[in-house]
Amino acid sequence: MKALNRREFIKTTTTTTAGVAIIASGITLTTYAAKPQESNPVTNEKRWGMLIDTNKLTETDIDDMIDACQEEQGWGSEILSTGDQKSGWIKKIKVKDTATDRISNLALMCQHCEEPPCVDVCPTNASMKREDGIVLVDKHLCIGCRYCMMACPYDARSFVHEELTNQKEHMPRGKGTVESCTMCVHKVDKGEQPACVEAVDSDAVIFGDLYDSNSKINQTLKKIQSTQIRADLNLNTAVRYSGI
Repeated sequence: MKALNRREFIKTTTTTTAGVAIIASGITLTTYAAKPQESNPVTNEKRWGMLIDTNKLTETDIDDMIDACQEEQGWGSEILSTGDQKSGWIKKIKVKDTATDRISNLALMCQHCEEPPCVDVCPTNASMKREDGIVLVDKHLCIGCRYCMMACPYDARSFVHEELTNQKEHMPRGKGTVESCTMCVHKVDKGEQPACVEAVDSDAVIFGDLYDSNSKINQTLKKIQSTQIRADLNLNTAVRYSGI
């Protein structure tokens, strides 16, 4: 795996090309976004976020996160015509500090921005942000233009090139549409943790309500140094990192 210069990584953006959409049938992601459990209503009084401590996170932890995400959401199992087309909801990234040669392992996924560029450029409102800050894609509205992929500074979205089988009911996927980390919205709405967080048996990844002063993530962020990837873009990401 190529080790990126820390400065190169922080400043990297991505571009892709456009394609043709084929709408997936079945239940929509919007259905889950609009009908959470009554005990956990979607409200702007909450903002779900994640803190990843690169000092504690190991390569094995990231592998476990990726495996858990694939199992929970059903991506990564399709047979691909080319290796370049594989989905990547969570990416394992190595960042090198050129001054010290220290290499950090990062789990990079959708950063669930407060001001998401993907939402701004979407011509059909398929890209959307819930009141609680979770950024989603409605596969029935997505036309596969991939403007959101070009707008995302984190290379966090994937385009589905292949026919799909054995999909999860809570995570409809469709050929010709764009997808990315949903922060396991179907689990969060039931008061559960995202699958990737559950897969890490340590405080290397903490999930919770950024607005709740009593939450573990809020309390931890008050005590330690943390940063946002591409903080210069003023997107106010919900995913924060410490140790880089």
